[in-house]
Amino acid sequence: QVQLVESGGGVVQFGGSLRLSCVANTPISTSYVMSWYRQAPGKQRALVASLTRDGETRYADSVKDRFTISGDSAKKMVSLQMDNLKPEDTATYYCNLRTPLMDSWGQGTQVTVSS
Repeated sequence: QVQLVESGGGVVQFGGSLRLSCVANTPISTSYVMSWYRQAPGKQRALVASLTRDGETRYADSVKDRFTISGDSAKKMVSLQMDNLKPEDTATYYCNLRTPLMDSWGQGTQVTVSS
């Protein structure tokens, strides 16, 4: 099973920026989708952004034009650049890797946006 390690969470003021990173502990040779999800207290985990091996991206409507997902296959890394952060972006953010054979999750990193 692939292990994913997230980093980059923290506390930021309204309108600020953060960059989350997720690194896999092993190369991924198959087709895959790497995604960021988030879960706020009392809410279900929801997709924020995803990136396929072919470079296709997808974003939740609430983060379009503010968040950017990018990846580096050689570094086994996916990042999420978050700009113009809002209090409603406060949540625990999880990295997810999905291949035809596995579905792995990171431990989560907390993002808190103060108003």
